[in-house]
Amino acid sequence: MPTLLTSRPSFVSLALLLVGCAASPPPLAATPSPDGRTASTDANAPPTTTADVSVASPTAPGIDPQTMPKQRAVVLHATRYFDGKSDHVVEGGVNVLVKDGLIVDVATGPVNAPKDAETLDLGDVTLLPGFIDAHTHVTFEASDNWYRDEVEGLLRFPAEQAHYAASYARKLLDAGFTTIRDLGSSDELDVGLRNAIKKGIVSGPRILAAVHAIGATGGHADSDPFPADRVKPAGVLEGICNGADECRAAVRSQVKYGADIIKVMSSGGVLSLADAVDSPQLTQAELNAVVDEAHRLGRRVATHCHGDAAAKAAIAAGVDSIEHGSFLKPDTLALMKAKHVVLVPTLLAGEYTGRKLERFPEAIQVKAKAAFAARSDMFRNALRIGVTIGFGTDSAVSPHGINAQEFALMTGLGMPPAQALRAATSVDAELLGIAAQTGTLEKGKLADIVAVPGNPLTDIHQTEHVVFVMRAGTIYKRAGAP
Repeated sequence: MPTLLTSRPSFVSLALLLVGCAASPPPLAATPSPDGRTASTDANAPPTTTADVSVASPTAPGIDPQTMPKQRAVVLHATRYFDGKSDHVVEGGVNVLVKDGLIVDVATGPVNAPKDAETLDLGDVTLLPGFIDAHTHVTFEASDNWYRDEVEGLLRFPAEQAHYAASYARKLLDAGFTTIRDLGSSDELDVGLRNAIKKGIVSGPRILAAVHAIGATGGHADSDPFPADRVKPAGVLEGICNGADECRAAVRSQVKYGADIIKVMSSGGVLSLADAVDSPQLTQAELNAVVDEAHRLGRRVATHCHGDAAAKAAIAAGVDSIEHGSFLKPDTLALMKAKHVVLVPTLLAGEYTGRKLERFPEAIQVKAKAAFAARSDMFRNALRIGVTIGFGTDSAVSPHGINAQEFALMTGLGMPPAQALRAATSVDAELLGIAAQTGTLEKGKLADIVAVPGNPLTDIHQTEHVVFVMRAGTIYKRAGAP
């Protein structure tokens, strides 16, 4: 299920982003890091000891240990672990040695730890790679009232919205998501949040940002049809383009202002008023220009796409992933498999929107019902055909922090639990171009590690109860912490 993304100068654009959560959540509790320093004491005092490698390019190199913070070694002990690559968990106890932000060793027996290493016995839990959500909008969040969101967005300044964004980021990290791909924002809020997290100003997941989504005038990336003399129409700088040359310029503008990834709207969407949900939004020439320019600049391309005809055009253009995919037919899914295009189905967005349809304008209700009715068969067909399926939630349509509910939705439609876990770890890491750095629990990777009670392969809902979170060697959540 898509999120309406628009852009225009200043804060009024936020009205079109379905923002508006009434209050920010409480900060993470104070959690000591392995070296005794505090990882997160309150909303304004995140760790200042965490460094991280760059993920700005989809061809980012492997980890340079010289860039990592110097941290005291810690040994994590747990009953079992899932490495992000297997079909099973390893039982009988595991020790993971972490030092200077990296995984030094993973063993079912003793590890060769330094004498001053701290040992944390996490008990009857499963250790996993930190979860990755490949489709979020962390800078805003829809409430239960679409109309109120429109008004509140008109009144909210970007500086105020940035504080909301920081609170959402903390919720995602607390839920075990150590990396996210943010697929569209306004006012460069996603880039600012990404940079603040990287510098240790606020706590949150590692972010790959898209800046503005790119789309056609009147399409899903554009604003709702407010009177043009009251709400200034968006242009190329905000990602709205007409013709191949403008679309190429829109890509360049997003990269200029910090985009790690390019997001393009191939079809209409659900949470917008002026477009049919499955109608193609860009010409083949326009899509070709977006993808060609993005790849030339070293950026991968994710496309919002519900409609089948639009998906075929996007695949022909060379996109790297299709988001949502509600109406995709088996032959299109087979083409995705052949072309190695990843499907990110965002089941949670449709599920959550369906719980409150009466809160939306009638035009949105009709589109939401149609997309929801089609998505289950599409997903089952994708599984049967063997399309690579990543993990993404469209978080912001649903509240940030409940992202792990996507696991149960995927398995409920027939995906094996281990495959669902891989979708949110190694598969998404490959999709984002950061597999050399994260996505698996193995020696040499960033120490992005989460723990859930019991065995998630026997109860996938355990992923919704993360009790331990470490990102790049710094502990942000620990069971029993105040």
